[in-house]
Amino acid sequence: MRKQNIQSSGLTPGSHTGARRQGATVRQCCMAFCAVLNVVGAFIAMNLRLPVYLDSIGTVMCSALLGPVNGALTGVVGSLISGFTFDVYSFYYAPVQIFTGIMAGMMFRTVWLKGWRLPIGAFIVSLPTSISSALVTTFVFGGITSAGSSYIVQIMTKLGVSLTAACFSVQIFTDYADEFIGILIAAAVIKVMPGDLLGKIRRVK
Repeated sequence: MRKQNIQSSGLTPGSHTGARRQGATVRQCCMAFCAVLNVVGAFIAMNLRLPVYLDSIGTVMCSALLGPVNGALTGVVGSLISGFTFDVYSFYYAPVQIFTGIMAGMMFRTVWLKGWRLPIGAFIVSLPTSISSALVTTFVFGGITSAGSSYIVQIMTKLGVSLTAACFSVQIFTDYADEFIGILIAAAVIKVMPGDLLGKIRRVK
């Protein structure tokens, strides 16, 4: 009876295994692409000395497509690749990507990253990231990193602002701008993705 039911449904015993393998391949390709986005963005931001980081665009996109866990993992992988290749500071900020991936994945499941709510949602996503990255910048590197925002920190300390206050205030503004840009880019890319591809990716969450 079981064999007849399988045959009548048009499925073969190996079809489920094949579907799982295809789903795993789609998920891995999506995560790899998003990790590369992080690396490329970080490389551009570092070499142009931009006051934003552009190293979490892929994290946000992967979180939106595959959920917070996969997004966080993608962010960590991107930071490790950047650390091994061109920016050793990225190693120390890998845990920050976990907060970004988790928060972005959770917020994309709500209405807070759509329409007029997007600026508020972006701030909620960026808040844990700002706190954790400010702690690393202040207590590990003394306010000086490879990021362009370090120049702003140095100017503020020269003006009499304490290092901790300078790092936290700069991180709040720069991380907010960074996450806002990442969310806008991720949302725009997802919007223009073919429906069949988008559905295939989201089915393997």
